[in-house]
Amino acid sequence: MSASDQTPVASNSVREVVTADIERGTFGGRVQTRFPPEPNGYLHIGHAKAITVNFGIAADFDGTCNLRFDDTNPDTEEADYVDAILADLAWLGYPLDRAALFASDYFEQLYEWAELLIEKELAYVDEQDGETISAQRGGYGKPGIESPFRARAAEENLALFRRMRAGDFADGSHVLRAKIDMQHENMQLRDPVMYRIRAGHHHRTGDQWKIYPTYDWAHGQSDAIEGVTHSLCTLEFDSHRALYDWYLGHLPLPFEKPCQTEFARLELTHTIASKRKLMRLVDDGTVDGWDDPRMPTLRGLRRRGYPSLAIREFCSFIGVARTNSRHQIELLESFVRTNLNKVALRRMAVLRPLKVVITNWPVGDDGEPVVELMELNNNPENADDGTRMVAFTGEFYIEQDDFRAEPPPKYYRLTPGREVRLRGAYFVTATGFEADTDGQVTEVRVTYDPDTRGGSSPDGRKVKSTMHWVSAAHAVDGTAVLYDRLFTAEVPGDETGDPFDDLNESSREIIMGAKLEPALGDVEPGQVVQFERLGYFAADPRERLLFHRTVGLRDEWAKIQRRNS
Repeated sequence: MSASDQTPVASNSVREVVTADIERGTFGGRVQTRFPPEPNGYLHIGHAKAITVNFGIAADFDGTCNLRFDDTNPDTEEADYVDAILADLAWLGYPLDRAALFASDYFEQLYEWAELLIEKELAYVDEQDGETISAQRGGYGKPGIESPFRARAAEENLALFRRMRAGDFADGSHVLRAKIDMQHENMQLRDPVMYRIRAGHHHRTGDQWKIYPTYDWAHGQSDAIEGVTHSLCTLEFDSHRALYDWYLGHLPLPFEKPCQTEFARLELTHTIASKRKLMRLVDDGTVDGWDDPRMPTLRGLRRRGYPSLAIREFCSFIGVARTNSRHQIELLESFVRTNLNKVALRRMAVLRPLKVVITNWPVGDDGEPVVELMELNNNPENADDGTRMVAFTGEFYIEQDDFRAEPPPKYYRLTPGREVRLRGAYFVTATGFEADTDGQVTEVRVTYDPDTRGGSSPDGRKVKSTMHWVSAAHAVDGTAVLYDRLFTAEVPGDETGDPFDDLNESSREIIMGAKLEPALGDVEPGQVVQFERLGYFAADPRERLLFHRTVGLRDEWAKIQRRNS
């Protein structure tokens, strides 16, 4: 039984928190969440969990969830990323029912609140460079060093901060820092930076701003401005919660103070989910782009044929915990396979063709081999998908490894003297073959039993193998792309510290000259079909008759479960 056939039993720590808040009457029973991506890259599988958690919690409690772009760094953000994130979100199953929001919508309010903290002597302008500031923060068990500018008067800080906004200073020359506690055991509270000078062009505000808020300064305050009740973050922000609360505790908020709650991020074996590292894969040409089917980006998974429903169900199954863990990628593939098994049409394709000739096949009055039409199920899992007619004649293709002149033990496919079933067609028996000077088989000769039309014998005799085929006269040429893990190690870089040491140089195999049944020429871009006996394949969205293998037919997750039981 695959994981997706089981009833989810994983707990949801976030739902437990929200339920308790509602029972206590916190926020008046109101639930509002937000999904806050940075528009500096494409969404990946880790974001899928954050999306399902935030939008799912809001839906479960009849609340609302905002999409808010954390666009506070003009150096790395682009409008194209905004459009891509909107498209990926809709594809995953969460189209917006309200306009997207942006942290840049609140730049003026954030600035005013920063001035308020300066006036309260809770923030100051520091003229030290970033390297010095970082060194003075100290470390765990190592005391921090207060900036020589920390005791500057509020009036002077205010004047300098306004000059920072006016563009009077160069990048990196001044920052605004919160004045909290340079000896605090939580490093996030050792006078964190609130604003830095950036001369870059912002994709929404243009050149209006010369200073930009840091994530920690913009994040909680944007939550408060919007009326967010539950700010759901991954566990790496656990240490930031104290700072989140400190900022909000010193400001006049328009709503109740939101509550930050953390949950474990999604980690998969054989996968990295760092935008910086994924960008390196693109920049150095290891992959063809952000939508390369080997990439864990949502657009990569979509191009490979992963159904969005399977991703959502996988995220629901693994639950929402407070402890980080790494899930087997085979578990995700199990959900993909189960979903596709229900909906994917069956088709026949021969990737590495070997020609077979039926020596006793009949010839018509015109002297040409007879062509028969065989009725095959489009999907045995769904009778509503009906059947199709597939041409069969005296010459066809099978996979090269479906014939062995000298078969190994327990080989049940076609060999000299053995009878096998052709899917939905006839029983055939190998009588001979031809080979080239290297011993490579180039053609197989068989006879067929005309009484076995449809693939069954009237005398009840059994065969041990059923093989797929494609009529040679009707085949359409295509290309299939097979994929292996992009990283060979379950935890990339676990041994050396560098995940790129574990790159799989053989993660992709492109097979040209595949022989496809004609119906595959009509497959819609992006549609996934099952190549019988070979796996699920997705039609490339841009190139006709190019198919990417989504997953194989074998349930590797079930195999792992049996091995571990």
